[in-house]
Amino acid sequence: MKVSYNWLADYVDLTGVTPDQLAELLTRSGIEVEGVESRNGGVSNVVVGYVKERSKHPDADRLNVCIVDAGQGEDLQIVCGAPNVDKGQKVPVALIGAKLPGGLAIKRSKLRGVESQGMICSAKELGINDKLLAKDQQEGILVLPADAEIGMDAVSYLGLDDYVLELGLTPNRSDCLSMLGVAYEVAAILGRDVMLPDTNVNENGGANPVKVSIEAGDHCYQYAGRHFTNATIATSPQWLKNRLMATGIRPINNVVDVTNYVMLEYGQPLHAFTAKEVANNEIVVRLAQAGEKLVTLDDQERTLDAETLLIADREKGLAIAGIMGGANSEITPETTEIILESAYFTPRSIRRSAKMLGMRTEGCVRWEKGVDQSRVLAAGNRAALLIQQLAGATVSVGIADVCVNTIEPKVVKVTLSKLNTHLGMSLTAEDVSGIFTRLQFPFEVAENVWTVTVPTRRGDITLPEDLIEEVARLYGYDNIPTSLMEGQTTQGQLSVSQQVRRSIRHHLMASGLSEAVSYALVSPARVDEVEGLHAGAVPIPLAMPMSEERSVLRTSLIPSLLETAAYNKNRQNHDLAFFEQGKVFITSETKLTKLPEEPLYVAGLVSGEWIPQNWSGAKQPVDFYLLKGIVESLFAHLGIAAVAYQQTASRKGMHPGRTADVSVNGENIGYVGQVHPALEKAYDLTATYVFQFDLDKLINLASELKDYRTLPKFPAITRDLALVVDRSVPAASLTELIHQQSGDLLESVTLFDVYTGERITSDKKSLAFSLVYRHAERTLQDEEVQQSTAKVIEVLKEQLGAELRM
Repeated sequence: MKVSYNWLADYVDLTGVTPDQLAELLTRSGIEVEGVESRNGGVSNVVVGYVKERSKHPDADRLNVCIVDAGQGEDLQIVCGAPNVDKGQKVPVALIGAKLPGGLAIKRSKLRGVESQGMICSAKELGINDKLLAKDQQEGILVLPADAEIGMDAVSYLGLDDYVLELGLTPNRSDCLSMLGVAYEVAAILGRDVMLPDTNVNENGGANPVKVSIEAGDHCYQYAGRHFTNATIATSPQWLKNRLMATGIRPINNVVDVTNYVMLEYGQPLHAFTAKEVANNEIVVRLAQAGEKLVTLDDQERTLDAETLLIADREKGLAIAGIMGGANSEITPETTEIILESAYFTPRSIRRSAKMLGMRTEGCVRWEKGVDQSRVLAAGNRAALLIQQLAGATVSVGIADVCVNTIEPKVVKVTLSKLNTHLGMSLTAEDVSGIFTRLQFPFEVAENVWTVTVPTRRGDITLPEDLIEEVARLYGYDNIPTSLMEGQTTQGQLSVSQQVRRSIRHHLMASGLSEAVSYALVSPARVDEVEGLHAGAVPIPLAMPMSEERSVLRTSLIPSLLETAAYNKNRQNHDLAFFEQGKVFITSETKLTKLPEEPLYVAGLVSGEWIPQNWSGAKQPVDFYLLKGIVESLFAHLGIAAVAYQQTASRKGMHPGRTADVSVNGENIGYVGQVHPALEKAYDLTATYVFQFDLDKLINLASELKDYRTLPKFPAITRDLALVVDRSVPAASLTELIHQQSGDLLESVTLFDVYTGERITSDKKSLAFSLVYRHAERTLQDEEVQQSTAKVIEVLKEQLGAELRM
């Protein structure tokens, strides 16, 4: 936002405050001023002159000899080479001794033998950005309006005695995208009053014929239309041009310039239509039809969609609301009857349309960040007054104002104790009340509690903390004393969940697996290939997927791992071992009415050879027991005991004879097994084994995340048991019973041999277990171990029919 210092002085008394001092005060109060630039680039001793005579130079075809009245008592003879200089013009004249930008000094000189007593200047020579001028003023000398006073200082007349402050506004301070908004800020800093501009319109015409209807109330809350007749479209007065150019806007004509001027003054974008182009003087605020087209003021044809807000009549579109008007209703030199728009459009609607159309205008910037609805009528009246004054227009009686929704001021409470606690200060009630008064925030105070009615111009204030910030800004950040922090402190550390997840990651990597990170979005065809851990989970489709391959949220990690495996296999990486920790998305609803659950899973995959071929000839392909060993070591690392494996043939996508559900204390936590051969073939993989566990359950079960355990002080006693059981009896059943019956003395049970063959009937098998006994505080006796072992053998025989193999 560019702020003219001279313009700002119309609204707040800046006596005794230089532009640089004002910039410092604004920056210290939280509104960063990125720079202060003088509009005068080094111009002095330049006045307004009147060309009384012009004649050709006797010895140069391209030069003219001009007699100029510059208010100096005597006429000046000036040689000028500009092709557009002519008799009867008011022009800027650099007198002898004048200084111009670039260090140019004007001296008495002779050009081709003719004395020249000064210089008639162009806009460029005065340091004016000619891109902000009309095309006929960009070449040759600068021709001034006829009302310019002869002899007047041209620097003052052209507004070059001004300074421009460049504000670096944050998105929350949209109130300072207007001169009045900055004036309120400056007045609060200086403790001075704000002087509002005149808005008293003389409605001297007939009844307002404009009719307004709002058909898109969610996009437009209010629309007000004023009507004018007998307007004369002409160039704007110099003071208006100066102020627009100071803020970087090119003047066009008096009516359009007024709409831009009031937009900068109030922060309320306006638009003017040629009334005869509006059918029946009826304005309709509606959404465009999909594919509807409109040629805008920049002569570009825009294709609109069904979410673009359009200003129209009953026959055609007239403007893209809040962004740009249509060429079919623009103000032209022939316009005499005008309809003026002042409205409130929702920021979301304008932001979306501007992004879709790739358009960015001054009005659009303000709509996106928020406009004060309470200024709709005031800004419209201000513009009506200026159009009446500058274009001689007749203002019709009344305003066609339709309002379907109103943004009410917010009421925020803050206590003195909270304010002082947050700021570390000891402000008094008088201090706080004085600051709210300077901010012009209406308030009531009772028992050191302020109930503040926040003006709608300050949409950034919604919380008590916002009011505390306002107090801090106006009191002065530099005045806040330095103090030590108080209160309880918390040592930073990982949560239990983070510790377990990190520990699992490190352990699996140490076991030889690499970590994979895959997309949470998968193809619908992949979701049904492998069953997750939550039965009946419905994949959640995206509303606007980038592709079919990434169109639904995953319900299992296995499909992603299989895709990763196939990707590597296709690039000659045959020996694969990796894992992933990530979220899956679970819901049973085909159409979401609530957010899905997002449990954490951990899954792994191995395929190919675990130990590749080497010179000794030893190699080891992956198999079920390898992956099961990795899983068991993970459980041991996490301190998870009583893990049971139960063969299952019902898991979709898994081998029916080489898959086991894994449970702890009867609760299923996941599974481990081989991928179904048909699925392996579909992905062009060799034998592939996977595991998948509910990570949240592992986190809850993990109990021993320790770096070390105390080494045992006492010796262990080992007993080996070879047991003959039916082939249908799983080894896990025997292991579980051994643990149950051995008590605390049993340290570990290991199955070290499985035998079927000679001297064992075909319906039997021999399982050999190694039992390790140890007491933590003393040496065990053989009798104790023998009693425990005998008890185990007896229970195994009773419950599982196990016999000792002799």
